[in-house]
Amino acid sequence: MPATMSQHLPDRREVLLGSAGFGAILALAGTAFSRLAAAATEGDIQGASFAPDTVIKMAQDLAGRAFAKLKADVPAPFDKLTYDQYRDIRFRPEQAIWRGQGTDFELQLFALGYLYDVPVEISVVDGGKAFALKADNKLFSIGPLVGNGNESAPYGFSGFRVHGPINRADMFDEYLVFQGASYFRAVGRDQLYGLSARGLAIDTARPSGEEFPYFRAFWIEKPAAGARSLTIHALLDSPSTTGAYKFLVTPGEATVMDVEFTLFPRRTMAHVGLAPLTSMYRHGTAQNRLGVDYRPAVHDSEGLAILNGREERLWRPLTNPRTLQTSAFLDKDVKGFGLVQRDRNFNDYQDLEARYERRPTVWIEPMGAWGEGYVELIEIPTDAEIHDNVVAYWKPAKPLESGLAHTFKYRMHWGPRIPVAWTGVGVVKTRIGNGDAPEKRLVVIDFKGPTLGELAGLPKAEVAASSGVIANVVVQENHEIQGIRVSFELNTSGTDTIELRLGLKANDRLISESWLYRWTRA
Repeated sequence: MPATMSQHLPDRREVLLGSAGFGAILALAGTAFSRLAAAATEGDIQGASFAPDTVIKMAQDLAGRAFAKLKADVPAPFDKLTYDQYRDIRFRPEQAIWRGQGTDFELQLFALGYLYDVPVEISVVDGGKAFALKADNKLFSIGPLVGNGNESAPYGFSGFRVHGPINRADMFDEYLVFQGASYFRAVGRDQLYGLSARGLAIDTARPSGEEFPYFRAFWIEKPAAGARSLTIHALLDSPSTTGAYKFLVTPGEATVMDVEFTLFPRRTMAHVGLAPLTSMYRHGTAQNRLGVDYRPAVHDSEGLAILNGREERLWRPLTNPRTLQTSAFLDKDVKGFGLVQRDRNFNDYQDLEARYERRPTVWIEPMGAWGEGYVELIEIPTDAEIHDNVVAYWKPAKPLESGLAHTFKYRMHWGPRIPVAWTGVGVVKTRIGNGDAPEKRLVVIDFKGPTLGELAGLPKAEVAASSGVIANVVVQENHEIQGIRVSFELNTSGTDTIELRLGLKANDRLISESWLYRWTRA
């Protein structure tokens, strides 16, 4: 898996993006967007006016029109670039936006091409004016693998990345990327890229097929000298909805992003996912159906964590099933959820290149009440680690109706851990193996937390199963982690799916995360 977005093999996310077709920048006469784009691209050095509600007005205006994605003819060889050819079109680092201007932020641009074939308008906002960036040979160089020199190059942007002194004061490292559909990813200090986020998910894992909205334009505000945060605006479009997004990005040990967006549905959307996350789980100690691999675990995320509206903490280890699986965790006013990489020990991965122990945890913290709905987890079969096969998001119980504006806010934390202080007992590791008979499984779960030190004895483990038979529940101290270990046998005879739940109690009070697991035969 990649160490950076710009140096990696194509993954499932990219392959899906490649099916989007060759779109074009919105050019609808009379709309606010067309006026802004035209003013900049026609060389208006005065720029176009930009206000906090500019993108909202664009999205609302665009929603009143039928979705249209224009085609464009691209000359060879740019119409069919290979992966290696695309990588041979390089941004010139010395041309980074804001370089040498006394700010801790620099922008570099991604070229159009390969799977990233939908052009994106990118503008810089300075002093209330938007100035569109122009893609040309001043910003990009074309290597010998592509040929057909600069004169015939169909320059365009497909996204951008942000650099800054996140790891060292004297070095500008990359820590944020927006590229492809509505995908973006970030890292905190000393981390490597792992899971991705999206602006919106529509009809994910539904029989009708998934719809992939995309960001067709960005406006990035120039930060003042000494500013700690960067503000990014984006216009989202798709057959079902338009949207105006605002991202306030603050890099650090955990890179924090405040996200505010307003959707203007073209149709009533019954299945929409808010704050969607996409990750990869190939195998690990909680589940491995793929056989021998020299690495004990291969995953960008190992579990789904939820802090529900009742203040209960849920932990669901991820799996790589043989058939697509969906799980819904019903709730009201969810406090937070995220895909978590909890294990930070290199020895548990043994991959010198991928360094999975350095992948970020991403935590979603709703700002305001999101009402009734559920966190949906989708697990897709995969044999290869280049495929993102895990999706999680919040699905509102009520459809988002057309003709109305729907506004949501949330905070994202891209960092080493869940940013919620807690003195309770959390799951350290889940291990599942064969028992002493073909139909039996041995389940072993390690727990750790400050509360354990306050107990007079061992807590009680309460285990429940939707089917099958639970036997031999054992709770014992685990001095190796200064915690405890719970083990039990699961007899799976006569059933194909078992939902498991385990919690630790002391004096009839739940003191641990609620461990959840779905065992499947298929």
